[in-house]
Amino acid sequence: MLAWIIEFQKETYLTFGEHVRTLAGGGGATAFLAFLPLGLVLGAVHALMPGHSKLLLATYVAGSSGGMRNALLTAFVLAATHISISVLIVLLSLPVIDYMFGGSGPGSSPLLEHLSRGLIGLIGLWMIWRGMSATRHGHARRKGASFGFVAGLIPCPLTLFVMTYATARGVPALGLVFAVLMLAGVAATLSAVAIAATAFRAAFDKAFNEKENCLGRISKVLEISAGLVMVGVALNSIA
Repeated sequence: MLAWIIEFQKETYLTFGEHVRTLAGGGGATAFLAFLPLGLVLGAVHALMPGHSKLLLATYVAGSSGGMRNALLTAFVLAATHISISVLIVLLSLPVIDYMFGGSGPGSSPLLEHLSRGLIGLIGLWMIWRGMSATRHGHARRKGASFGFVAGLIPCPLTLFVMTYATARGVPALGLVFAVLMLAGVAATLSAVAIAATAFRAAFDKAFNEKENCLGRISKVLEISAGLVMVGVALNSIA
């Protein structure tokens, strides 16, 4: 499966490069329009690869008290941040920003990665505290969006490649259009993860629905467990 995903990404990226070269030369608009839907497929498939915070998203959604709408919002914000940060890095001068971030390889931004995981660790500590607290707090939607933003701060290497190539050929708008479609694909995959995590949470709620005290304890355990996982991921990434 992983080998197929890697090969599909490679072939799609190479085809994108061919279309960009043709368009930069003044032709091939119809062929590029026919190729564009693959951007959505590429985003959905690419999100199956490691590095898209799927485990963290599932953990957060399962441990939070928000519903389906909040889970989908969290997934979308994560995807939008993940893609948008890559677009901004290219549009705001990739060489300078990459130097400032101390990139150790293509698409690598250690500073952003450490910042993202560090903030996720803080969110984990907050979830542990909230799970151990006797009081419950609202604003689940705003907190979900904040988590999605923090978790998505790591740039998408594939989007960096797409935007850099299109910009180098003098047609950054083509890269931007393709990136938007990739965003939709990534959001679709992450939304599926969020839906599954919400269903998992709902199954627990239903199982203990008749035992309110037990349900409250289970809810706290889920939240504390989610916080512990986030803190563990943050410490491991930073270390």
